[in-house]
Amino acid sequence: MTPATNGHDPKIVSLFCNWCTYIAADSEGVSRKQYPASTRVVRLMCSGRVDPQFVLDAFAKGADGVLIGGCHPGDCHYSEGNYKNLRRYSLLKRVLTEFGIDPRRLRLEWISASEGEKLAKVIREMTEELRALGPLNLPEKIARPEAVAMEA
Repeated sequence: MTPATNGHDPKIVSLFCNWCTYIAADSEGVSRKQYPASTRVVRLMCSGRVDPQFVLDAFAKGADGVLIGGCHPGDCHYSEGNYKNLRRYSLLKRVLTEFGIDPRRLRLEWISASEGEKLAKVIREMTEELRALGPLNLPEKIARPEAVAMEA
C-alpha cells in the first residue's frame, strides 16, 4: 500500500456481484496482481441485491467511498438485477447530494469476470479521486452535529 499524498488513505467499501466483479477481484488476487489496499470487498449474489441502506451504512460507519460492481447490462445471472441496481444507484446519487455527501464518493461499474485489470484500474482511479476529495469523516459529523452546522 502506498501512503496517501495528503496523509489520507481512503476507505472504500466494495459491493461486488458474485458472478462477475467478485470473480474479477479474485482472479487479480490469484494472479498476484496488485491494486490499492483501500477497498474492503463485500460479496453479494447480485448487484441487484444492493440495498440503499448498505451504502448509507457504509458511509455512516466510516467509509470514504462505496464502489458497486456488477455484471454488464444484459449479462446478469438473475436477468434484470443490474438494471434494478442502476435505478437504485441513480436514486442514491440524489440522496447523497441531499445529505451533503459528494456523489463522486459512490461509483457503479460493470465489470465481468474476465476484466480483472479493469477492476484494478477502477479501484486505483477511485482511490486517487477520494484522496483528492479528502476524508468524509461522517461518523464524526454524526456524533457532533454542530460540526455540520459550522460547515454550512
